[in-house]
Amino acid sequence: MARPPGHSLEVADVFRAHGAAWRKANEGHVSLGQLKVMSAIETCRTAALGGHVERCEDCAHERVAYNSCRNRHCPKCQGAAARQWLEEREAELLPVPYYHVVFTLPAAIGAIAFQNKAAAYDLLFKTAAETLLTIAADPKHLGARIGLTAVLHTWGSALTHHPHVHVIVPGGGLSPDGARWIACKPGFFLPVRVLSRLFRRLFLKGLEALHEAGRLVFFSDLAPLADKRAFDAVLAPLRRSEWVVYAKRPFAGPQAVLAYLARYTHRVAISNSRLTLLDEAGVTFKWKDYRIKGRDRLRTMTLDAAEFIRRFLLHVLPSGFHRIRHYGLFAGTVRARNIERVRQLLAAPKASPERSRADADRDETSSPARPCPCCGGRMIIVETFEGERPKRSPSPTRIRIDTS
Repeated sequence: MARPPGHSLEVADVFRAHGAAWRKANEGHVSLGQLKVMSAIETCRTAALGGHVERCEDCAHERVAYNSCRNRHCPKCQGAAARQWLEEREAELLPVPYYHVVFTLPAAIGAIAFQNKAAAYDLLFKTAAETLLTIAADPKHLGARIGLTAVLHTWGSALTHHPHVHVIVPGGGLSPDGARWIACKPGFFLPVRVLSRLFRRLFLKGLEALHEAGRLVFFSDLAPLADKRAFDAVLAPLRRSEWVVYAKRPFAGPQAVLAYLARYTHRVAISNSRLTLLDEAGVTFKWKDYRIKGRDRLRTMTLDAAEFIRRFLLHVLPSGFHRIRHYGLFAGTVRARNIERVRQLLAAPKASPERSRADADRDETSSPARPCPCCGGRMIIVETFEGERPKRSPSPTRIRIDTS
């Protein structure tokens, strides 16, 4: 596919080239949410969304910048959101080791979860959190109240449906009376097998409750599961199988935690950097085959453009669904108070106050992220526009900004 010089291949290019045909071929089988995501990505940072004109204060060089769609599924729009979220989290980091635990749903439940995204993903969050909170509170293990941050991912490296939750948790917690900090053993947080068994029991119990309450729907090949006996038959072998709960080694320090969060919190199904080619054969992209050890696991895959679009849209979340959640000590209105209490017990310095939103907005307006490409001077916004790129002559859609 011919692209302008310096333009790397993007998901938006695939949608613009093949989206219309795909929508027509799948008419009546595409959700409103998926259609909105496609539209947002196709128009992101194009004249359709309007933008602004920047001018260098020194050499008067001008350039046009188009607005972002800000859709959370857009590969180009997560950088700014991730940076803001990380600034808020940085002030909350504790001077203790942090651990990374991953809870994965079995493949047999994946299809049920896909047809019931809101209910199943919510249950995945709750049962993963309850598992950690329960085992950590048990005096036989840690005997403490912990806090955790959980992030939902629904994809595998090949864009297949693979729902799992990444959990970041400090290595310890508050004693039941809140009077002291209880640290976990060095290099060990909680026993994985114990976590796996409780996670399995809690999730299956919750899934049964959803079925009994009539909150699950089943279509196509899964339609027979509306009958309780058929549903129970599918769950029966899952009660005896091993569920994957993976505990990674502790992070090297708080900054490593932030680096990890920067990569994972606002990630979408596939980043533009993984795309390598769009041609008659389809879309070629890089992926990791985790069944292979070492460098050989990095491979390339080519999918028909229609199949690529289908797989990408598998991961569109329900409207309003929160994919980053906090539990235990980090939940809700008690979060700040609990973090301050832990800092006092650990004799840690108080975190620097966060910048106000007004300060951040003012900085964005007065100091654009990119300097002038000609002389390195300061670029300032001189006008904004809606709909199309402004011409030399005045346009009724322009809004003049006073920069004096």
